[in-house]
Amino acid sequence: MRDNVAKTGSEPSGAEWVLRFPGSSSLRDLRTPFRDKVEAFVDALRAAGATVSISATYRPPKRAYLMHWSWLIVKRDLDPATIPVMDGVGINWMHDGPDKKYSRAASVAAARLMVNGMNMQTLGVAPALQSRHTLGYGIDMNIRWAGTLVIPDAGDNIVRIETFPRTGMNKQLHQVGATYGVIKYNRAGRDEPHWSDNGA
Repeated sequence: MRDNVAKTGSEPSGAEWVLRFPGSSSLRDLRTPFRDKVEAFVDALRAAGATVSISATYRPPKRAYLMHWSWLIVKRDLDPATIPVMDGVGINWMHDGPDKKYSRAASVAAARLMVNGMNMQTLGVAPALQSRHTLGYGIDMNIRWAGTLVIPDAGDNIVRIETFPRTGMNKQLHQVGATYGVIKYNRAGRDEPHWSDNGA
């Protein structure tokens, strides 16, 4: 299995990789016309009194690779010795133990440092190797408000959201977002902060 993974001499996995190939949290790094749609939706939310915290927009494919495989090692018990290489990412997912032999436990511990450092501890689905983020059509944002949220949809129809939860998981808010062309994640698994141009 070692033939498929990064060879000796590559840099071991671990916390040092968290800051490599950084992604963006700026709306400017989204592709148009999706960027314009997100800007309009976020502006409407903030004008209505909601708090919007954006954690991710564009994600380089190399960072997606690090996120995907470290998450699977930690959350799905994937053997680090089976991970394929990616050109331009000189990471060695396999660590040796005190006996100088491959240690799965040490390898998993290093991957956990990456998962924690990239704030993926509570993520319910593995970050995709290719996603709307890597293409510039995805955004992760946490949305919260107090009381009733009174917000216009993209057609300037006023919507009163009195239902719970008062977060980005609110079904009425999903309907409002869809009018702007910003679609809440609607595929398998649970990805609470994720929105995109098509729900993927």
